[in-house]
Amino acid sequence: MSKSLLKINNLHVSIGEKRILKGLNLEIKPGEIHAIMGPNGGGKSTLSNTIMGSPKGVVEEGSILLEGEEINNLTTDERAKKGIFLSFQYPEEIPGVTVQNFLRTAYNAVKNENISILKFEKLLKDKMALLDMKEEYANRYLNEGFSGGEKKKNEILQMSILGPKLAILDETDSGLDIDALRIVSEGVNKAKAEDTAVLIITHYNRILDYIKPDVVHVLMDGKIVKSGDRNLAKMLEDTGYEDIK
Repeated sequence: MSKSLLKINNLHVSIGEKRILKGLNLEIKPGEIHAIMGPNGGGKSTLSNTIMGSPKGVVEEGSILLEGEEINNLTTDERAKKGIFLSFQYPEEIPGVTVQNFLRTAYNAVKNENISILKFEKLLKDKMALLDMKEEYANRYLNEGFSGGEKKKNEILQMSILGPKLAILDETDSGLDIDALRIVSEGVNKAKAEDTAVLIITHYNRILDYIKPDVVHVLMDGKIVKSGDRNLAKMLEDTGYEDIK
């Protein structure tokens, strides 16, 4: 039986005076795909940001373990270097910085190496081809003038380049048309094939038609209140959250 990649025990997190996460438990093993669903305000984004080390929330109690090591006190950068990746709901535009330069800088920082420009160009070209992205995309300024779908593809491209142990995708599917959703999903499925564990936070059942989760969780009022297989997501689409206890 494989060991846990991520294990969260009795996690309590506050933002300001408000307690958002209230004793949350979660375990993810290498290569697993977990989906978290739930109503707005339940704590989904707080969970993803807390795993990544965002200073917005304060961990009042509980632990976050990565490969058995507690990471509560690590910075966001330190967590990234240990193999955690978080995609953003609303990626920022960075005028004057090309996609290629940004991704090479991120790669060198996370991998703690200095990959040559030529070697990185080949890596980038190969990963972009898998996501059906044109080569000239690499020379555009990061997210400047990008459509919603292009921004989300860029997040998946970054994930593919960095090759994390755990990828957290926070509403990556929102605003995507079917073609973009399919391409993004293919990128996620390729990451799983390389033993990356994926935590998908979503409001929608449709992405789970393309990315088959091992486990679906319902997060309500700061806790995971129910877990199941793909059928749980289908049930939620039909009945909503009112009957979930």
